[in-house]
Amino acid sequence: MSSSLSQIPQDPKNPLNHAKVTLGKMLFFETGMAIEPRHPSGLGTYSCATCHTPEAGFRVGRVQGIADGGIGFGLAGDQRLMHDDYEVHELDVQGIRPLSVLNVCEVTNTMWAGSFGAEGSNVGTEDRWTGDFSNNFSGYKALEAQNFVGMKTHRLNMTPEMAEAFGYTQLFNDAFPDFPENDRINRLTASLAISAYLRTLNTTEAPFQRWVRGFMDEMTPAQKRGAILFFAKANCARCHNEPNLGSNTFHALGVNDLYNCTEAVGTGPFEERNKGRGLFTLEQQDLFRFRVPQLYNLKDAPVYFHGSSKTTLEEVIAYKCAAVSENPNVPDELLSPFFQPLDLTEQERSDLLEFIRDGLYDPNIQRFVPSAIGSGNCFPNNDPISRAELGCE
Repeated sequence: MSSSLSQIPQDPKNPLNHAKVTLGKMLFFETGMAIEPRHPSGLGTYSCATCHTPEAGFRVGRVQGIADGGIGFGLAGDQRLMHDDYEVHELDVQGIRPLSVLNVCEVTNTMWAGSFGAEGSNVGTEDRWTGDFSNNFSGYKALEAQNFVGMKTHRLNMTPEMAEAFGYTQLFNDAFPDFPENDRINRLTASLAISAYLRTLNTTEAPFQRWVRGFMDEMTPAQKRGAILFFAKANCARCHNEPNLGSNTFHALGVNDLYNCTEAVGTGPFEERNKGRGLFTLEQQDLFRFRVPQLYNLKDAPVYFHGSSKTTLEEVIAYKCAAVSENPNVPDELLSPFFQPLDLTEQERSDLLEFIRDGLYDPNIQRFVPSAIGSGNCFPNNDPISRAELGCE
């Protein structure tokens, strides 16, 4: 993975340039784009970063993200709660944990079910490209296709008047010179700028990454032993094998769904997303299978797996080693063939933990956070409680 724009995987229909990335860096955190809330109290109070918080490794800081309809922040998005003005059905919440957007430039098919993107695993699924997924016909790659839909889903928008008021007009002009001037500032171009920025969120300073580049003293002995386990005896790399240590493959591990968490709202056993890849493909063999996520900066994550069912990496490793499904809704015959017991000693588990937790940790992801946004609002949240907690007042 690289920080040089020319070396970052990108969408030919949305080529990276510095103005576009700079614009997207601010828009991702821009609470001023929250102009379509369900209640006036939500106006201008949330952003993309509400549910993809840098302090939580660009993932949600609690078991479930709450964008519109939430209030509060805490230290890393961990104290965001439901606003009293909202009913549960009015909240912008999802029945599945939001994925980290770190290293997303390496992802061919986005979301846990891999439902966005015309390439990779979705070749041959064209009959399923309906509703939101019809954007797979747009010619854009997965990230760009998803983010345009995501801005509508999450009640965000951009207008020429807003861009002028927030000082973004020139950046839009510089970012999208090939777009007609009268079609240069809107929800589509805002989403494309955000996608460009997201493609630059690449961890490059983790000890393992520096060690691979030749800095032999970057990893501790325990991290090196853990790396050997990761790629050999434990064979984590059987699934986690792409540059971001995720993969565009889907597996059922039988972990519990989000509705099992007492903090989760607006979801339950009826939640369609619990079906994983099978919800998208409608294939029996894809039921309860979820995309293999990237592994960098997991130390900042408060919860793990699609249903936020584990709260520590130690629990994750123990679950993988035991290889016993905890979800009674997942038939054993649909479990991944790779979900097999691992006979690791306590020392080996400790070494593997240190590699994943610390060896894959980039300590400097605050470099991806803007110093300010155009509206001058507090970010990533701008409700009264968040402003106080974030020191904006």
